[in-house]
Amino acid sequence: MVQESEIVMLIIGLGVLIFLLGNRQQLKRIPSGHFLLFAFHALLTGWVLTVLEGFFWGGLFNYLEHISYAVASFLLAVWCWKVVWRRGGAR
Repeated sequence: MVQESEIVMLIIGLGVLIFLLGNRQQLKRIPSGHFLLFAFHALLTGWVLTVLEGFFWGGLFNYLEHISYAVASFLLAVWCWKVVWRRGGAR
């Protein structure tokens, strides 16, 4: 069963994706921004899988959803680490 909040999160995520695609040039100025963008894509994948698990292959899609959330967390941590250490360490 799909919850309304899962569908709303997916719609918001797709809206953010459209915004990101429209502002690619400005996003290139973010230090190590590719890690940040890959983390967003992993989150978006997780949101899609959350909705899909309500329709079929619930166990498999639930597993893949949590894997994509773990990947997103790891990529976000790498981005934070690169941004902090690129500027000469924590203050």
